[in-house]
Amino acid sequence: MTPEPATKDSLLALLQPHGQEHLLHFWDQLDEAARQRLATQLLAVDWASMDSWIRDYVQKEPDTALPPNLEPAPHYPLAPRSPAEAAIYDGARRRGETLLHEGHVAGFMVAGGQGTRLGYDGPKGTFPISPLRQKTLFQLFAESLVRAQAKYGAAIPWFIMTSPGNDAATRTFFKEHAFFGLKPDDVFFFTQGTMPAIGLDGKILLQAPDSLALSPNGHGGSLLALRQSGALDRMRKRNIQHLSYWQVDNPLVQMVDPLFIGLHDLTNSDLSSRGLVKTGPTEKLGNYCQVNGKLTIIEYSDMPEALAAAKGPDGRLRFRIGSPAIHVLRRDFIERLTEGGRLSLPLHRAVKKVPCVDEQGAPAKSHHPNAVKLEMFIFDALPLANHPLILEADRAEQFAPVKNPTGVDSVESSQRLQQERAIRWLEAAGVTVPRQPNGALDGTLELSPRRFLDRDDVVAAGPTLAAPLPGAATVYE
Repeated sequence: MTPEPATKDSLLALLQPHGQEHLLHFWDQLDEAARQRLATQLLAVDWASMDSWIRDYVQKEPDTALPPNLEPAPHYPLAPRSPAEAAIYDGARRRGETLLHEGHVAGFMVAGGQGTRLGYDGPKGTFPISPLRQKTLFQLFAESLVRAQAKYGAAIPWFIMTSPGNDAATRTFFKEHAFFGLKPDDVFFFTQGTMPAIGLDGKILLQAPDSLALSPNGHGGSLLALRQSGALDRMRKRNIQHLSYWQVDNPLVQMVDPLFIGLHDLTNSDLSSRGLVKTGPTEKLGNYCQVNGKLTIIEYSDMPEALAAAKGPDGRLRFRIGSPAIHVLRRDFIERLTEGGRLSLPLHRAVKKVPCVDEQGAPAKSHHPNAVKLEMFIFDALPLANHPLILEADRAEQFAPVKNPTGVDSVESSQRLQQERAIRWLEAAGVTVPRQPNGALDGTLELSPRRFLDRDDVVAAGPTLAAPLPGAATVYE
């Protein structure tokens, strides 16, 4: 049964208790389609929480003081330190392989961003990033999943969170490329939630007469979006127990890592995380910390310089493990967090310049920040998780983010890191790779993830792989 369209009176009854009736200022000037567009947005707002958000995050700045008992978080090291630990790792790897083989694992990627910072017009996942074939981020991930499914003999469903701004373009891109060999039924798109921008006076802003000023509600909002989209129901029907989470801008990520998944499962962890040894105290990675026995992340921008640079007796940074945003989550943990269609995570406040309209409906000009944007971050679920763990990752093997056109975390650095990993894998397989006098690769290399998911795949194929010629562009497919 189709619900009755919202009316001005019913919307006023909704808004007046919160002092936000100005959002209907242009209602009488709008056509029916515009009215219903605005009504849909208004009805989607969490009005039960809005007043407290305005009080706690807009009308005053939240207390961001660090707890006095902040400690570095414990973590599992990259390599086992004893025979007993080696046995744990071996058992975890076998358990992860079993979970993959039995179809209990799905991929979960957040891909709501645009390629704006890269000077690219389109969803970031459609950005070409491989060194030679110029495969897009989406293609590299899809081909890796094709290979993983063949390797473990089971489907690995892929849940992709888009944003309202790139959802249609993302779906079209996958259809145009026949899902890169994946079954369409194994790829599920869902859209990230949004949050209205709030003026510094506590009034929600209109971006246009028929639209709120909306922005994505952060990657933490992906957990609620999984429920609201029906993704959790789909997972439950397919007996998916664990979600391997990554972000769209990291082409080196090991999307389904048996060791990580198995360790997560065997320790009964609700939320497990990969960690990187930071390159220095100011690297822009969140810091894994522990407060009263609870695992948490302190953002790099909130870490005092003295604490970030503090060293232990071994001469190493005390807070040296940072987050590359790679996780494994239990499905039933997400179900518990989002029970009743609500998600209670802390909000993060950012004061920004937000486009809006004035009382005449014309674009308002502001030369200074005029609004507060609120976001949720997925790592804020760590203190709520049972038995959370951190497993150190090899930066050179799993981290090559694409955030900037040049410099650190750039297209250039990512392509270089992709090739350096390919060299290591080929040399481990006994393939002689030509090098320049300074040790750099003499030529250009690319390994197709459709054939080579990991080092083991390359080593197994080693006898059949011809050595690249000096100065040549070589693709192994």
